[in-house]
Amino acid sequence: MASQGLSTDATAQQPADDSITTTTTAHNDIEPNLSRSPSSTAETRVTAGHGADRLSSKDGNDGDDNDSNRDEDEDDHNRDELGGTATRVTSTVSIAETLPLYRELLFVTVICLAQLFTQAGLGQAIPILHVIADTFGVTNTGDISWYIAGYSLTVGTFILFAGRLGDTFGYKTMFLFGMSWFSVWSMVTGLAVYSNHVLFTFGRVLQGIGPALCLPNALAILGATYAPGQRKAMVFAAFAATAPTGSVLGSAFASLFALTWWPWAWWCFAIVLAATTVLGYYVIPDLPPSHMPPTWQAKLAFLDLPGAVTGITGLILFNFAWNQAPIVGWDMPYVYVTLILGILFVAAFFFIEMKYAKAPLLPFDALTADVGFVLGAVSCGWACFGIWFWYTWQFFEEMRGASPLLASAWISPVTVSGLGAAVFTGLLIHKIGPAWVMTIALCAFMTGTVLMATAPVDQIYWSQTFVSTIIQPWGMDMSFPAGTLILSNAVSKRHQGIAASLVNTVVNYSIALGLGFAGTVEINVNNGGKTKEDVLKGYRGAFYMGIGICGLGIAICLAFVFKSHFMKRSKTKDQEKA
Repeated sequence: MASQGLSTDATAQQPADDSITTTTTAHNDIEPNLSRSPSSTAETRVTAGHGADRLSSKDGNDGDDNDSNRDEDEDDHNRDELGGTATRVTSTVSIAETLPLYRELLFVTVICLAQLFTQAGLGQAIPILHVIADTFGVTNTGDISWYIAGYSLTVGTFILFAGRLGDTFGYKTMFLFGMSWFSVWSMVTGLAVYSNHVLFTFGRVLQGIGPALCLPNALAILGATYAPGQRKAMVFAAFAATAPTGSVLGSAFASLFALTWWPWAWWCFAIVLAATTVLGYYVIPDLPPSHMPPTWQAKLAFLDLPGAVTGITGLILFNFAWNQAPIVGWDMPYVYVTLILGILFVAAFFFIEMKYAKAPLLPFDALTADVGFVLGAVSCGWACFGIWFWYTWQFFEEMRGASPLLASAWISPVTVSGLGAAVFTGLLIHKIGPAWVMTIALCAFMTGTVLMATAPVDQIYWSQTFVSTIIQPWGMDMSFPAGTLILSNAVSKRHQGIAASLVNTVVNYSIALGLGFAGTVEINVNNGGKTKEDVLKGYRGAFYMGIGICGLGIAICLAFVFKSHFMKRSKTKDQEKA
């Protein structure tokens, strides 16, 4: 979903229609605009691309024509500079309308499975962490936390570049490659039982690259396949709704396999992923090519490899330092050296993107103050969620003695609550605005974490713990659409794709980074974890760290709300004077 103003038009010809003329264009940076639909007398352009498309009606009343033309002129200039070619073809129907119903259902199912598998990959390790750790003889909580943080780290850091790979080599190709990669490294992760926990951690890290490749290209496939309208809205809603279900299913099946032998959770997952790859090859329609430069030199320029290498390396090193410090301590030289190197690589990334990149992964003219507000709030909220999710499982199993299967049952209300939150958010966001919805989401994150931080060990499940699992999903399912919508409104049309990809990157990266922060606090307050009371003290310290991070997010949200309100009042006064 990382994208710039670079486009290549589709080459698929559809049957003609007398009333509607549609030009389908494979594009890098677009977002769905479902508020308008083509009429029977309008000439409509549908731009297909990263998870979405842009609709601009030329009916004589659209004030955005000049802006659209400027975007297209810049796209053509950048495309010519990189050696791309353009072929503009007229089409009257979306690709989805050409599919038989059974194939469309299979196609949508396969695409939605990308989201479900991503969350299942995260959830499958959490309930049986200590079962896995016992197999390898690992007792350090910091070591164990890498089983989760490593996966989230690579999911978060590779999404931007994965979107660019899809633009260059094709969305379907990269989706299938990502699913295959996911399958292979899931198998390797299970086989680590014959080796040691280092291979298991390494497998988890590389396993996360698979969903990072799948997610942005899955969204791009949906955006390129469906025209704006109710049908597309339903498909995107189905894609989003699979997230909490995937986490619960991954946890439940891993807990069941742990009753016999835990590696089967990864081996069976690998088999399912491989089968999905084969099914996807046949049911995902062949899409018009996106930006595919004709030469390898042009491809390399478009991929922005120097920016990708420095950016990914910097994010990984920075996150590694924070997650490794709780294990070995900050007094180890390689920890703070890694942290410093991470910062330097990130600085190099910004320098390269601003000075040398012909097609930068991150267009800096899209990074406005509003974007900074939103990304800061989303980062704080999801870092808090990562802490809540990890330490709630630890509290269930270590403090209350729940089995992995029972703990999975205790966490399962997030599925139902999350579905309700998603529906409610869709109704609420248009009434009070996304800024207030984001603020409510951060309050939900904090409330759920406060309930767990103060829950007595001997308290019944149906008290604070149950309420926490009901409230926390509201933060998840309110913050993501609100953040995406705010960013969509804050950036220009040609940067819509980068808005959605930035939210995805921040969400997954913040989960991993938040665990590093919390782990540092835990190790420093648990007195070495020698007694159960000391371990509980460390858990509570981690929860309070999450509460503090979320408090910062609420402050950011309120500042954004007041800024938006002030700007709106100023604009109203200027209009009245005019």
